[in-house]
Amino acid sequence: MLFNSKGKEEVSYDAIVVGSGISGGWAAKELTEKGLKTLVLERGRMVRHGDYPTAMLNSWDLPNRDQVSREELKNYPKQSRTGYTIRESTKHWWVNDLENPYTEIKRFDWIRGYHLGGRSLLWGRQSYRWSDLDFEANRKDGNGTDWPIRYKDIEPWYDYVESFAGISGNAEGLPQLPDGKFLPPMEFNCLEKHVKDRIADNFTDRLMTIGRVANLTQAHNGRGKCQFRNRCIRGCPYGAYFSSNAATLPVAEATGNLTIRPYSIVNSLIYDKDAKLAKGVRVIDAETKEVHEFYAKTVFLCASALGSTFILMNSRDEDHPQGLGNESGELGCNLMDHHFRVGASGEYDGFTDKYFKGRRPNGIYIPRYRNVGQNKMTDFVRGYGYQGGGSRDSWSRNVRELGFGEGLKEELIEPGKWRFGVTGFGEMLPHHDNRVFLNSEVKDIYGQNTLTFNCEFKENEMAMRVDMKNSAAEMLEAAGLKNVTTYDSIGGPGLGIHEMGTARMGTSPKNSVLNGNNQVWEAPNVYVTDGACMTSASCVNPSLTYMALTARACDHAFKELKKMNI
Repeated sequence: MLFNSKGKEEVSYDAIVVGSGISGGWAAKELTEKGLKTLVLERGRMVRHGDYPTAMLNSWDLPNRDQVSREELKNYPKQSRTGYTIRESTKHWWVNDLENPYTEIKRFDWIRGYHLGGRSLLWGRQSYRWSDLDFEANRKDGNGTDWPIRYKDIEPWYDYVESFAGISGNAEGLPQLPDGKFLPPMEFNCLEKHVKDRIADNFTDRLMTIGRVANLTQAHNGRGKCQFRNRCIRGCPYGAYFSSNAATLPVAEATGNLTIRPYSIVNSLIYDKDAKLAKGVRVIDAETKEVHEFYAKTVFLCASALGSTFILMNSRDEDHPQGLGNESGELGCNLMDHHFRVGASGEYDGFTDKYFKGRRPNGIYIPRYRNVGQNKMTDFVRGYGYQGGGSRDSWSRNVRELGFGEGLKEELIEPGKWRFGVTGFGEMLPHHDNRVFLNSEVKDIYGQNTLTFNCEFKENEMAMRVDMKNSAAEMLEAAGLKNVTTYDSIGGPGLGIHEMGTARMGTSPKNSVLNGNNQVWEAPNVYVTDGACMTSASCVNPSLTYMALTARACDHAFKELKKMNI
């Protein structure tokens, strides 16, 4: 049943933004600041900055010492199978899998949070620029299709979003990892300094730096600096890491041009076949299950890669039987993530008189060095970087030991051995047959179609992982670590929570869903600026690139609206 309690003019806006995560928050900020009356549609509940109920609690303040009962875990069969444990302190951020099901031909871990701010409240905050090594890779090695943009097209937008968001880090002068507008970096601990120096002594093609992270090391744009509590996933009352709730949405609201509608599930776009434009969206109210329509001159799909692709695929009519934007046959295809959970760790015998202060919410980073310059590999294309760090064993090392009394207390008071480990993050190639498609037989609690995944890591990723593991051990041994062990626990795609592709940018309607300005070829007033737009995956965390692409697309949409081109 279609239900609108207001006349069409009262549900019409200059712009509609679907989703309120990293991309949606940026779209809301940019469009409202340009004077556009903007409606943000969030499928989950309202979360204002500061509405973080467990942010200041300790484990002993929570039921069952922060553990969730087995009975309650039955609501999260896929969210909990990944190792991102559902806890009392975080369970309110994760979706109920039984209410929001999906199916798999091959395993894909789809990690979701439905609330205002989305995964901008939950992300790891690692923030790296892409380079032309990334934007040119598809053309050079023949995988996927060529990007329609290069680094020079997005460089000023990286400057722009970094200056607002606040990224701490070190400039290193690497062409494959361009420097940015950085706040002061976080510090290494003593073992990390040692490993950095030993890597520099033993390898001319690689270096170790501190992670570039969207945590503030000094007050910035009205937000407080990081307190080194490492409870970011609960929400930060200080606004010390970038999130839509703490950063972009408050700025958008201050313009007076923003309307936020929570509990609003966008089911499909409304297409005007005469104008060849979208004129609005159909929304299911998550509380009443009534269907509403909202109208706008432009629509930004920022519902996350798979959410935005679902909306496009579900926007079917006689002119678009396979979904809006699917003339190329690429909609839903080329699904990518990063492959990780492969690397090495070891012990260090020194620095027994040293420790570190605080709980730094960041680690070290070793940028890509394979297939860079003259460092060419024959077994695989593209490359990988490492994240990790050093620390001392805590009291928990003795949890399984038998002991009691004064001797046990003294043992637990003394810190344990220093350890250092790295985990590789590798690039996944785009493949047409790594895809998602609509499943009309399995419905969610709102009666909507759901998604089925058919995606896997392939030969190039597997060959890369061998080098990722061996090189990790090589570096740690060169750094003087003992008892170095390697591991490889690949899991399935999705585990990196960097899902990309499925509505990629390209050079032609024949090879892509979007053009170089993030516009849907078949409906140019629809912009897709989340992970769905990505044409390749690089090996670095993608969120900073989503921010830059979104700000750039908003600027383009505003200019096109002024010219009455859309």
